[in-house]
Amino acid sequence: MWLNKDGPGYIQAINKDTVLCMSIAKTAGSTGCAIHNYAFKKCGLNFVYKSFSTNDVKGAMDAMRTLGIRGCGVTMPHKIDVLKYVNELSDEVIEIGSANTIVNNNGHLTAYNTDVYSSSCILSDVKDKDKIYILGAGGFSKAVQYSAKKYFKNIEIITRDNWDVIDKIEKGTIFNCTPVDNIHPHKDVNFIDCIVTTTTGKRLAILQASKQFELYTGSDFPIDDIMTNYNDILNEVSQ
Repeated sequence: MWLNKDGPGYIQAINKDTVLCMSIAKTAGSTGCAIHNYAFKKCGLNFVYKSFSTNDVKGAMDAMRTLGIRGCGVTMPHKIDVLKYVNELSDEVIEIGSANTIVNNNGHLTAYNTDVYSSSCILSDVKDKDKIYILGAGGFSKAVQYSAKKYFKNIEIITRDNWDVIDKIEKGTIFNCTPVDNIHPHKDVNFIDCIVTTTTGKRLAILQASKQFELYTGSDFPIDDIMTNYNDILNEVSQ
């Protein structure tokens, strides 16, 4: 609920000129709504962001064109299917084969993958770039693999078929690209977790949203403010 006028989640009055952005998922969440609507308000932009639960990806893309919806975040399981219904693929999407962001320019839909940006920011800070183990083989994993090629000499993918390898890793970096939340790596391993309740997961979520925001609005994202107030922002939408 958006009732607290002084709170981080408050949205200014919506009118006929308000620009709509959205996200689509099998089951909608509120994290994107919280982050983007806070950023719109902070930047004084007449935008609003709403998440939708749907399995009709074609219908969602048709709606973007028909209603002039500016941007769309895409989560699994729609990241691959959505490519069939857009007009243009960015370079990273062509190589990865999945997208998490669609931008509408007068009915011309372009697919991007902002997970590449967020994972690249995280990986660029890793000191030991000898080897990285990437957990999972889905859409987010492919984005991380794409980013990791720029920084690491050796990349190994771990899936459910060889999951027990994790217990044998004693150094290097592990990047969890799965929803598994009970991973306990060796103390000498640099562990990066994509789960949004973790420190690295929070940073990944904010970084990828920052790139989406810039694509949607052309404005700078208030990243320091959102990093500082992240928990309050999320708490506001859960009330």
